[in-house]
Amino acid sequence: MSERARVVVVEDHPLYRQAVVALVGELAWPVVGAFGDLESALPTVAEADLVVLDLGLPGTDGVEAVRAVRAANPAVRVLVLTMTDDPAVLGAAVRAGATGYLVKGAEPEDITRALTGTVRGQAVFEQALATSVFERAGHAVPDTAVRAFPSLTERELDVLELVAAGRSNAEIARTLVLSEKTARNHVSNILTKLGLTRSEAIARARDAGLGRGHLG
Repeated sequence: MSERARVVVVEDHPLYRQAVVALVGELAWPVVGAFGDLESALPTVAEADLVVLDLGLPGTDGVEAVRAVRAANPAVRVLVLTMTDDPAVLGAAVRAGATGYLVKGAEPEDITRALTGTVRGQAVFEQALATSVFERAGHAVPDTAVRAFPSLTERELDVLELVAAGRSNAEIARTLVLSEKTARNHVSNILTKLGLTRSEAIARARDAGLGRGHLG
């Protein structure tokens, strides 16, 4: 990829969206689209080399948004800009295909470095968060859990890991940047697929190695 990238910005906050577009403009890169929601952005993603993506878009599961962008354009690079620095979200975003991850509040020069680094093919993370990202990405869901719950999707395994750690639906929603309704639906679907109560699912999931990294 040329270091001069075609960029799509997906950010629901108008001022922040304008700020990111301005930073891209300072690099003399073309912004092929700037959108406040994922649905509007997806048709344009095919034209992009880089997507700057907010995980907190209304009505959208943040990590699923990364997957949707990569499904629309498997070659595109995704730089996440979000409010959360939770390692569970960082790891899930990396597994979903994010190339870079910055927490909002980063200085403009840090965002510019992240833009250029991501386009060059580098994995770009804030230094203070890098260890958590790679630890989480490297052993995200144990193979034993994948084999133990073959009917569950990758996202449902992420949710089950937090269920196994004893997290409430509200806590799961905050950790994975979901609405509480979406988190509740994920949990309900998991329990229905497994034919288990929540307490039974916790015991089975812990036996399979889930939840241990979130206990305590």
